[in-house]
Amino acid sequence: MKITAIIPARYASTRFPGKPLALLGGRPVVQWVYERAAQVFDHVAVATDDGRIASAVEAFGGVAVMTSPEHPSGTDRVREAFALLGAPGDVVVNIQGDEPFISTEQLRALAACFDHPDTDIATIVRPFSGTYAELADPNKVKAVRDDMGLALYFSRSVIPAVRGRDTELWPALNQYYIHVGLYAYRAAALNAITSLPPSSLEKAESLEQLRWLQAGMRIRTAVCDAVTVGIDTPADLEEAQKMLDRHE
Repeated sequence: MKITAIIPARYASTRFPGKPLALLGGRPVVQWVYERAAQVFDHVAVATDDGRIASAVEAFGGVAVMTSPEHPSGTDRVREAFALLGAPGDVVVNIQGDEPFISTEQLRALAACFDHPDTDIATIVRPFSGTYAELADPNKVKAVRDDMGLALYFSRSVIPAVRGRDTELWPALNQYYIHVGLYAYRAAALNAITSLPPSSLEKAESLEQLRWLQAGMRIRTAVCDAVTVGIDTPADLEEAQKMLDRHE
């Protein structure tokens, strides 16, 4: 099985313009992501709509693919880049360009999901441990899985509910899983999902993966405890630098 990792990276960002090129430990953030991915996959590329990012990637020896600036999501950008690369592989991994410390453990767990021939899409979930107040944060997307590891549903609400018990006790009474927004797709599934219109469940929860579930796609989940650090703001970059300094 051939796997291609593609890192969608845009220059425009409301909260942090140019963040793929922001320096962390003297290297652009996107370079950190690229080098982590290259530890696991033989084929890695950055999909971007900005020449500055493409030039930076090529400067550190990476592969960059120029894509349309009109894509509504990173998934669509990944699909175009995969096609422009000549569709080199059976599986495509979509790695966010703002996760400099992406775990190689997570990437290997994603790839292993495709050992199951019924897997259309793979993603990561993390076991939750904490308070109900933390669990109820709508920015923490909850995932419910079946006994084989296939996703049943994703929600911003706390699911499942523990009937008849105080909500503060729920985390102790049930194992909850938090969804980590890292995906891999079989090539055919990637082509299929990018042609689907937004679904009713997706619109209700504002979660793209519900469009895929609603269309009958099988999303296999891999459980991984690793916690990554995303960079959405300049303050996040400062925290990432402090983390790097502590480990040097």
